[in-house]
Amino acid sequence: MSVQGKRILLVIGGGIAAYKTLELIRQLQKRGAGVRAILTDAGAQFVTPLSVASLTADKVYQNLFDLTQESEMGHIVLSRSADLVVVAPATADLIAKMAAGMANDLATTALIATDKRVLIAPAMNVMMWEHPATQRNIATLKADGIAIVGPNAGELADGECGPGRLAEPEEIVAAIETMFNPDTRLRGLKALVTAGPTHEPIDPVRYIANRSSGKQGYAIASALADAGAETVLVSGPSELTPPSRVKLVRVETARQMWTACEAQLPADIAVCTAAVADWRPETAANSKLKKRDAPATIKLAENPDILAGLARHTKRPSLVIGFAAETDDLIANAIAKRIAKGCDWIVANDVSTGIMGGDKNLVHIITANGEEAWPEMSKIDVAKRLAVRIADAVGKREA
Repeated sequence: MSVQGKRILLVIGGGIAAYKTLELIRQLQKRGAGVRAILTDAGAQFVTPLSVASLTADKVYQNLFDLTQESEMGHIVLSRSADLVVVAPATADLIAKMAAGMANDLATTALIATDKRVLIAPAMNVMMWEHPATQRNIATLKADGIAIVGPNAGELADGECGPGRLAEPEEIVAAIETMFNPDTRLRGLKALVTAGPTHEPIDPVRYIANRSSGKQGYAIASALADAGAETVLVSGPSELTPPSRVKLVRVETARQMWTACEAQLPADIAVCTAAVADWRPETAANSKLKKRDAPATIKLAENPDILAGLARHTKRPSLVIGFAAETDDLIANAIAKRIAKGCDWIVANDVSTGIMGGDKNLVHIITANGEEAWPEMSKIDVAKRLAVRIADAVGKREA
């Protein structure tokens, strides 16, 4: 995917997350895109016009009533000379104005005057994001055809935690690339993706779990949806915001995940990234176990093997892909796992270096034809590259 030669009009809203737009500009230019910026009055409280101008190598546009620009209908020229308009950060105020069709400053006037597609990257306090008014406005913008990336969940600048973080610059770039270079070869196909950990209860407050964040699975679900697949994401407990255009099914335990996956069959593609607990307590206490009453040992029972179950199901997807997070003998263990599970591919990654839960991944693709090493890249880029590989394989099979 490429944005080479594309012209981006970036509207920078107010909010502490505005500082990330400087890196967004740099990444877009590194990929060959040209960037012009409209800096709102609120945005200028967080990043300076000089910083933006230095990076874009262009004038920063701020004033609707600039005599020189508006004598030439500057807001019209700005909005229509771009190939895409990106709003980042899209604050609750900007989102509300866009939904209402307001045009009382340069940014909102350019947005309502544009004949190009618009992508917004929301960022705000979690309570503002979850407020019914904001959600109504987001629904309106989606209905109007506005594309949305984020917001992400996590710790916010005000110390609260939840959805509201601006998507990272590389995520916004990925969304922009997808808008310019849609790969819809999976249109008409159904993809099932599992992600995150499972929580196996010991009692109502304790459970067995692992360190999986779900980031890779969520990124893969997003990439498959971008490629046109009807995508269902079955997710264990995760703080991540589900991708747009993806149906989310939340579960907690391995048994719940298996039931949810089986309910989604038949499917054409299954990608099992979830770090499913192999075992669960044979019995879970109905009330919290007191320290003095806790058993010296906990008897474990084996959980359903979701990857093997899908690979051997009577409604088996055409392409079944598993993940293998290993700390030792990565390739040998991944090859053995592919054979034992009966799946088509294994995506193996070494988690001994603490990569689990991070933003990057170093993977090897194991197939019946051998092993292919990929360089370290972001989990978003792994997802995009894997989606292309899946589209190639499914296309060949259909042909």
